Amino acid sequence: MPPVTERAGSLRGAGVDLFARWVGEGGPTVVVLHGGPGASLDYLRPQFDLLATGRTLLFYDQRGGGRSDVPRTTLLGWLEHVADLEAVLDGLTPRPACVLGFSWGGLLAVLHSLEHPGAVRKLALVSPAPTYAEARAAYDAEFARRQADPVVAAAREALFSSGLRESDPEAFWRRAFELSVAGYFKEPSRAVGLTPFRVNSRAQHAVWRSLAGMDVRGRLGTIAADTLILHGRYDPIPLAASEALAARLPHARLVVFEDSGHTLYTEETGRFVAVLDAFLPREP
Repeated sequence: MPPVTERAGSLRGAGVDLFARWVGEGGPTVVVLHGGPGASLDYLRPQFDLLATGRTLLFYDQRGGGRSDVPRTTLLGWLEHVADLEAVLDGLTPRPACVLGFSWGGLLAVLHSLEHPGAVRKLALVSPAPTYAEARAAYDAEFARRQADPVVAAAREALFSSGLRESDPEAFWRRAFELSVAGYFKEPSRAVGLTPFRVNSRAQHAVWRSLAGMDVRGRLGTIAADTLILHGRYDPIPLAASEALAARLPHARLVVFEDSGHTLYTEETGRFVAVLDAFLPREP
């Protein structure tokens, strides 16, 4: 990958400071939302950086995750994350017209558009988390099934009996991470392509608690943004969840990646970049 121009700094959310990273020079700004919840922007690298041509990508660690530390008394539900995103958009000049979200970040982008109609003109949703509880439950069950697969279980057992934890802690952690996310991929071995990350469990649990039982399908018709949805055929999140999203959004198009699981940006990187580059705003 050619070198990219980048800088780090901070943004002001809704009463909290957020660690931010800008990639690219010039062109329209696209705000990028990582998944998790409670993760950080780092695991979207280096593949998302390939989109920083003719545009600037603005990533930020969401409250409670990564380098956006907050006091333990800080609220971490979905409403607070929506408020942060609106504060970020409103604090930039010119105000960005496009949001790109991955996984939970895709759902966050949808929730923001519901709470702030007309706030952005374009939404790009990559493997978005489901907008209704039944699909979220189906995802949980499928991911658990995959993680219990005998091949993954045997690899996990072999790792913990290998002595690698003592001889090479960094290599042990890397392999343990790969096995912990194996169920997201079409083939578990592909987990080596994902940049490792950690999740703040408090932030993660707070978001999912705040979303318990939520079903926003009936409100999706109010979102006027031009929307592109990408979904991997082998994603543990049911394809039906993205199909329902595409059917109910007035201006949405769904593209299915046939050789990918959840992190399709690592499994079909070339197609991921080509499809999104044609959709995201860029300088002429």
